[in-house]
Amino acid sequence: MAFAMSPNRNNASITIADAHRFPEVGVPWFWPLAFAQAGLELTDRSLKFLAEVARTQVERPAPRWATANRVVLELHTLRLRDFSIRAAGHPVLVLPPYAGHASTIADFHAGQSLVATLRENGCEKVLVTDWRSATPEMRDYDIDDYLAELAVVVEDLGGKVALVGLCQGGWLATMYAARFPDHVSRLVLAGAPIDTDAGDGPILEAAHRLPMASFRQLVALGGGRLKGEFMLQGFKNMHPDKQYVDKFVELYEHIDHPSYVSRFEQFERWYEHTIDLPGRFYLQAVQELFKENRLAKNEFVALGKRLDLTAIRCPLYLLGGARDDITPPDQVFHAARLVGTPKHAIAKATADGGHIGLFMRREVLEKHWTEIARWLARAGT
Repeated sequence: MAFAMSPNRNNASITIADAHRFPEVGVPWFWPLAFAQAGLELTDRSLKFLAEVARTQVERPAPRWATANRVVLELHTLRLRDFSIRAAGHPVLVLPPYAGHASTIADFHAGQSLVATLRENGCEKVLVTDWRSATPEMRDYDIDDYLAELAVVVEDLGGKVALVGLCQGGWLATMYAARFPDHVSRLVLAGAPIDTDAGDGPILEAAHRLPMASFRQLVALGGGRLKGEFMLQGFKNMHPDKQYVDKFVELYEHIDHPSYVSRFEQFERWYEHTIDLPGRFYLQAVQELFKENRLAKNEFVALGKRLDLTAIRCPLYLLGGARDDITPPDQVFHAARLVGTPKHAIAKATADGGHIGLFMRREVLEKHWTEIARWLARAGT
């Protein structure tokens, strides 16, 4: 879960030279000024560029699921989407991140779909939690609300599932597996912050440096919710050069290449379209998981019971990203020390890449998720 940034609305009179100093510059209106300052004519090529910027950064169309599916359950916190090849079989339940972006990252694009990779490698019954954007009425939902509805999902799926937790979905999956260990046959954690004191990086630094008052202020600005827009700002400010300048320079250079523009647009549909989180849920995660590391210390209380990670004894697969600056690999891999799963039943792998690439990069899907899918497929045997 990223730590959000409050938007700066005092960005008038900013020049092209200020782009690196002021990453919160509003890109949609900044680029026409940049063209004027650079003395570039608004040619057909540059107009195509500006139209693409407007389409992806201003209109922000909703991302789409790449694989055919159907909604089989509607709850307050989620829609359950069924991607199964057939109704029979042991269910694999994927919990995508709930951190300001849509769940479609689990089924990003043809050739870049974790869901499709699972289906093609032995997992015939695959379902995904499609997290809802928090409404004002959901502002007081906490982690228990999400665990309770996850319990409903598992019960409806027959009472036992293989869980795949991505990023924030990973600590939720871990909580569920510790609270209801007999209901989880296998557990995959990918880029999941389980031991949040491990490793280093901007998320860890912010968790320990910023006071809770800062996070409460963000929630107050969102009317009791953490706005996805604030989280997006936080993600972008981790790599301001790339997010506010470099990617647009590259787009301009490739604006006449349809395949490049298509890939750019596909990613931006997901990245720029944000969803909101309940304020209470967010503040609980910041305080209890990131500041106090209660889950790793067996001190987190879920649905009325203190969670003991040694209650998790099912086979476990841990996947970290070598260059993941959102969830350093050690935060994932330390789970092996905390659970009760026998060492011989724990598999670990490090993927070459960063955080988002763990869930949709072609090379990671082909090398690591193909292996994970076959490992998962053995859950029902």
